[in-house]
Amino acid sequence: MTSPTLPRSRTASGTTYLDEGHGEPLVLIHGVGMRLEAWTPQIAALSAMRRVIAVDMPGHGGSQRLVQGARLPDFVDWLGRFLDDLNLTRVALAGHSMGALIAGGAAATFADRIERVALLNGVYRRTAEARAAVMSRSLEIDRGHVDLAAPLSRWFSSSEIGGEPYALVRDWLASVDIAGYGTAYAAFAEGDAVYADRLSGVACPALFLTGEHDLNSTPDMSRQMAAAVRNGVAVIVPGHRHMVNLTAPQIVNAALAEWLERDGAA
Repeated sequence: MTSPTLPRSRTASGTTYLDEGHGEPLVLIHGVGMRLEAWTPQIAALSAMRRVIAVDMPGHGGSQRLVQGARLPDFVDWLGRFLDDLNLTRVALAGHSMGALIAGGAAATFADRIERVALLNGVYRRTAEARAAVMSRSLEIDRGHVDLAAPLSRWFSSSEIGGEPYALVRDWLASVDIAGYGTAYAAFAEGDAVYADRLSGVACPALFLTGEHDLNSTPDMSRQMAAAVRNGVAVIVPGHRHMVNLTAPQIVNAALAEWLERDGAA
């Protein structure tokens, strides 16, 4: 699964992206601290079915940052501008982690542009204890105390340490723009409830996928989101944690392929 730096294009507003394949567009948004290469297994598999557009989130990869203090609705607005820049009127949209929050916000905000939506390892209505923990981490980043080893311990099991996905994610985290990371993490920390009350209005085919042992984007969260929408399916990947798109790519690709073919009727 070696992932060299993939070729990028850049919009006039400063967002970098990869555009591969033909057909109806599928847009992929990665999580905090990552870059579009995190979708390498999905780009390879799904570009045979669709035009796949993997995008660097603001302040990540080659994309320009949002202003300090930007929150989740600002990231959703950024996505809308990106779709405008590429003249995309209607897309399938998949996001991982923070990307899932953006994707969910887009489905709630401009549903007419979202053909179907997939939230991988998404968070939803955290418990008070979980919210306090993630807010504490966000405040530490604001103070300049960035522990890039801690996410790895949450995202990977002990048996996965030293594997290729672990090494790739470690390297991406080590090279992240700290200011961009901090802004995105602050939006992520408070983002689980921003669009939660509007999820019931999502009518397009929706997929909610996470790892069985994901410590923060839990299976219960995925099941609750699937139950809240009109056309939702929850998929729980046995034995995996947060980076399932890299650690269980065949399972994830199969789930995404099924979602892309699912009947669009609400």
